[in-house]
Amino acid sequence: MLIKICGMRDAENIQAVEQLGVDWMGFIFYPGSSRYVGKELNYIPEKVKRVGVFVDELPERIGEIASKNRLQIIQLHGSESPATCRTMQDAGFTVVKAFGMESDKPFPASLVEQYIGSCDYFIFDTRTALHGGSGKKFHWELLSSYRGETPFLLSGGIGPDDAAAIREFTHPQFMGIDLNSGFETSPAIKECTSLQNFIKTIRYEQD
Repeated sequence: MLIKICGMRDAENIQAVEQLGVDWMGFIFYPGSSRYVGKELNYIPEKVKRVGVFVDELPERIGEIASKNRLQIIQLHGSESPATCRTMQDAGFTVVKAFGMESDKPFPASLVEQYIGSCDYFIFDTRTALHGGSGKKFHWELLSSYRGETPFLLSGGIGPDDAAAIREFTHPQFMGIDLNSGFETSPAIKECTSLQNFIKTIRYEQD
């Protein structure tokens, strides 16, 4: 299972999390986020795939920031069009598009289907009034209505007590999880011991 840790900023904390065997590490380049990293990382990890998270940013600007920070994956968290996603793919990036889920509404199949073929991965997160994570879960059973072939990461309020639920969750395109505020002591600072124990449970203690 692919494990992505998002919302990283502090150099020492980045280095510590980098040693835990995670696959992707996300850095938020959206000024409206409490986990905004600024224009340039103060430490660039080498043991993980580096993900830049953007919200309705110009492709040219994304490219500049990605080059400066040696990003490999672009995560688009706003209202970016399928054409914008394809532009980033054509520039050589792996592209992830995030979609906000609402537990009291049906799965937005018609919206998601527009992006099939123009993204490499999807992230299904809890919809919020602001861009970015809410620290809350949506009803994961909504995803049973997703019939596409683009693999996805599950996000939204996942914390240390959710290992069993994640092991039980099944979907043919489910390929990983996106962790953030559920493992923080403060915005952008991850608690490494709980992360390490969670990863061990997810990866090595499955029946």
